[in-house]
Amino acid sequence: MSDDEPDLELLALLRQHLQGKLTLNEEPETGVLEGAEYVYDNSIDVSIDMRSCKNAAAAIYAQMQQKAYSPATWASHELHPDRRAIGDEGAVAFIFVMDLLNFSFWSERSEAERFAVEYRGKRWTGYWSLVAALQRALDEGIPITDSHFWQDEEECTLDVLRHVFRSCTNEEMPLLAERLACLREAGQVLYEKYQCHAVNLVEAANGSAAGLVNLLARDFKCFRDEHRFQGRREPVRILKRAQILVADLWACFEGEDYGEFRDIDKITMFADYRVPQILRTLGCISYSPPLETAIQRKQNLAQGGSWEMQLRACSIWCVELLRREIVKKHPGTHINAILLDFFLYDTIKEMEKAGTESVPHHRTRSIWY
Repeated sequence: MSDDEPDLELLALLRQHLQGKLTLNEEPETGVLEGAEYVYDNSIDVSIDMRSCKNAAAAIYAQMQQKAYSPATWASHELHPDRRAIGDEGAVAFIFVMDLLNFSFWSERSEAERFAVEYRGKRWTGYWSLVAALQRALDEGIPITDSHFWQDEEECTLDVLRHVFRSCTNEEMPLLAERLACLREAGQVLYEKYQCHAVNLVEAANGSAAGLVNLLARDFKCFRDEHRFQGRREPVRILKRAQILVADLWACFEGEDYGEFRDIDKITMFADYRVPQILRTLGCISYSPPLETAIQRKQNLAQGGSWEMQLRACSIWCVELLRREIVKKHPGTHINAILLDFFLYDTIKEMEKAGTESVPHHRTRSIWY
């Protein structure tokens, strides 16, 4: 080709770029925040009170400053993995299985009768019962964080899981069969794509938090927390457990090594049943009379139904508004949705322990949260 002849391929690329059809060096996006905003814009049963959000943002910021809340707060908990004790790869493996199984701990029973785990002289419920059970299993020589173990149908059975997650009460851990299915699937995917090790999955994301979330959602059905909402062409992505896995890595490693992500602030709040509860308590969100009645009566809400989707998506958008308000009022402060979620979750759990909960959480039995 002579210097006078146009490069048709280059011209086509430039034309696509100018028309918005091509983005060079495009960074991964999860689409979670976009979907949450869409649901909020079309929500009729869950609303956000902007004045209450402003007041709550001020109170939350003050309390977080007072408590010096940071990623180190996560790592300081006695049950969370200590990477200095078990090694970096051991910590990644622990976090992977922890968030693989991080769902559905609520109970209809009283605090004294609900599923609970006794470990190191303490009684643990909710999410902490899972973490305590995993630590107890490792102490007993059960390789619960090893994907080879999950694939072994003779060694990793439902009865073995019943032992691993045995309760100090008469209530069994919910959805045990579903948890076993998650382990089986994850073990197979890690074998086929990541040489049986979760660290290879993390490394495949090339330091992108959004990239790791997308890999989890693409390769593991049990992490693909996305659902249809009111005729939207694309599913609304919530991706609670995929996002919290990334956040836990970031917190455990304090933003370094396997927890170093250049785009960690793309992670949103983790839509479960506890954070909507505290947002409702703070007056940040409110419900239509039918939904309010259903929650107060502790009725089970259909998984993937309109009410449940509005609760989860509007909570994501609400926490994003809280984050923006804090950044607006305190420009020099770096705060992301992860820290807000951790703080809000810890707050409602403290209220539960103290018996000061003023509103119940919604009930949906699901593997997604």
